[in-house]
Amino acid sequence: MISIPVSASTDYNVLIERGLIARVGEETAKLTKPARAVIVSGPNTYPLYGETVTASLEGAGFEVLHFIHQGGEPAKSLETYGKLLNFLCDSHVSRSDILVALGGGVTGDLAGFAAATYLRGISFVQIPTTLLAAVDSSVGGKTAINLNSGKNQAGCFYQPIAVFCDPDTLKTLPDADYRCGCAEIVKYGVLAGGELFDTVSSGGIKANEEAVIASCVRIKSRIVNEDEFDRGMRMLLNLGHSIGHAVEKCSGYAVHHGDAVAIGMAMIARAAADKGFCSESCRDIIIETLKKYDLPTETSFTADELFEASKADKKISGGKMHLIVPEKIGSCRIKSIDIDALRDWL
Repeated sequence: MISIPVSASTDYNVLIERGLIARVGEETAKLTKPARAVIVSGPNTYPLYGETVTASLEGAGFEVLHFIHQGGEPAKSLETYGKLLNFLCDSHVSRSDILVALGGGVTGDLAGFAAATYLRGISFVQIPTTLLAAVDSSVGGKTAINLNSGKNQAGCFYQPIAVFCDPDTLKTLPDADYRCGCAEIVKYGVLAGGELFDTVSSGGIKANEEAVIASCVRIKSRIVNEDEFDRGMRMLLNLGHSIGHAVEKCSGYAVHHGDAVAIGMAMIARAAADKGFCSESCRDIIIETLKKYDLPTETSFTADELFEASKADKKISGGKMHLIVPEKIGSCRIKSIDIDALRDWL
């Protein structure tokens, strides 16, 4: 088993091992006294792994409840969030109980935000079942829901007590969802360079799945350890995300998050090369790597449409947006620009 520590406001470990999903009850019981566990999951994930996780938790002495949301980005809404809080309240869930996020990034964000705010905070664990959640969203404590104005507009930092990652769950992942996870891995490769980027740029993610997941988690752990609340170097993890979130919003969230991030990375790489921040060869290898995983690198949305969608970006402060700009593979910088100057980057 691979165990990667995360040191934040709550210290915890990310455990990575094939077959781990059948032992989450045993592992969770090491961290908290068995009481009640509320599994939060979606309609696609729960039929695949719900019974296994339920049996594991019950075998460890937990009483298990279930909340199944509608799935997809619409689950990250005020309406679904309210339904989950009311379910917890109606079920008399207490501070000694826990939430179990079983699924991808949507489930983790929703369950994490509910755990953070219900009774001013109860414990939760993450069980990522998508590649994107395994390498990125399950680690670091970002939780959020969407508002009409944009993505992740209501949220907070709230760390889980553990992350249990079983790479075997990725075998049931649709190709489109696996591809989305590859976009986040390309992001980590561009940020870190070295062996990780060599593996990623050669098309080797799937062949080296477990090692790649661990590498990404270690990178994120180091960054979160230094900057838990996203005020400095953690902003580097937003490479491709500011433009990506605008693409998602313009599409009415029809474009998957990973695809949108890929488009955002490609657009920022082109702009960085045009403005002299990185070489044309750096731009080209980023775009070529994205294409290796059949990820999109262009959008039909206009610069004006993306600009309007970007105005509600949560990373804007003092009238400035913080763009993450590649300088070379293994080195990116935070570039603060006036929001009105964003059009020049699109």
